[in-house]
Amino acid sequence: MQHYTSLAPLHLRNTWVTIGVFDGVHVGHQALLRDFVAEAHQHDAQAVVVTFYPHPAEVLGSVEVPFYLTSPEEKAARIAALGVDVLVTHPFDREVAQRSAYDFMADLHAHLGLRRLWVGYDFALGRHREGDIPTLRRLGQRLGYSLHVVEAYVLDGEVVSSTRIRQALYAGDVAGAARLLGRWYDVQGEVVRGDGRGRTLGFPTANLAVWPKRLIPKAGVYACYAEVAGRVHPAVVNIGTRPTFASQAAPPRIEAHLLDFSGELYGQKLTLQFVARLRDERRFPSPEALAAQINRDIEVAREHLSRKG
Repeated sequence: MQHYTSLAPLHLRNTWVTIGVFDGVHVGHQALLRDFVAEAHQHDAQAVVVTFYPHPAEVLGSVEVPFYLTSPEEKAARIAALGVDVLVTHPFDREVAQRSAYDFMADLHAHLGLRRLWVGYDFALGRHREGDIPTLRRLGQRLGYSLHVVEAYVLDGEVVSSTRIRQALYAGDVAGAARLLGRWYDVQGEVVRGDGRGRTLGFPTANLAVWPKRLIPKAGVYACYAEVAGRVHPAVVNIGTRPTFASQAAPPRIEAHLLDFSGELYGQKLTLQFVARLRDERRFPSPEALAAQINRDIEVAREHLSRKG
């Protein structure tokens, strides 16, 4: 897949294009993109995806970060895996937000050779979201492309959306998020030095520094898979402020205790896949009580991971 961050260098012909943010690349996105790619290729056309970064909702102030389900690089990799030929990650700012739907679509037509456009049922673009489905259809007649509208993707009676996935993660429902994503929700980062508290308890932890805009599940203790250096290990992960030791509010941390692992992790890239929520984070009367609870957490995590592995 070819990946561009601007339309400027592109001068394509006879392409099919789909436009969307595609944050998370969830099961609905996957279904749309697979069908889109297959049909484009059947018609000897290149399959082109146009997405945006930053997220329009972030630029327009309708959400607070962190809330991204995927970084731009992760999203590009997942889109590439679905067979897309060209991805354009278009910069989004207030100037772009104020462009008319006609101007934006005229640019796509000029640079991409747009012949058929696929969009979701609730899609709109341009100033004040003026480029809704009827408008895009009229613009297609003017510019020379046809429009295909994709209906909502429904799973077990529920419309799948990035918003619903975020809501599940904010609530700590990582299993629900995984069902809508089609995979475990994951978080990547670099292992950085902490204060060594876990090691003194007998449970050394890897402290993860993640992209500040990445959505982190609700504070608590989770059973996870931890991937590092190409190997996957079961893990117990705590997200929170460590109230047993912190005397005042502290920034939340992500601390992973990898089971059946020994070795140095500092400076390495680590990916956590969230499988199950075990409990809330809470204060314990002593380090010994906390250590006893961590042992129980490990037992429960092993049970969850043995069933899911």
